[in-house]
Amino acid sequence: MAKVVSKVAYKPVGMLLGIGAGVVAGAIFRQVWKIAAGDDDAPDATDEERGWGEILAAAALQGAIFAVVKAAVDRGGAAGVRRLTGRWPA
Repeated sequence: MAKVVSKVAYKPVGMLLGIGAGVVAGAIFRQVWKIAAGDDDAPDATDEERGWGEILAAAALQGAIFAVVKAAVDRGGAAGVRRLTGRWPA
């Protein structure tokens, strides 16, 4: 029963952390793209003036950054809940 309560209590925390992770990951991606491509704006998939390689590279980089940031935030949030409650929220 305590495991269920811990999991339910973590849901809103996890959602807020997820939103924050998305914002942080977007900012990191924009900075990395500026450095990697020398361009202020990453290409959109429907940008007619950009090639397939550039669009797919941007998408792969963005996906990798989002995944790493989300995993780090989720793991940190779960560790924080364990420190506060003594239980892992899974």
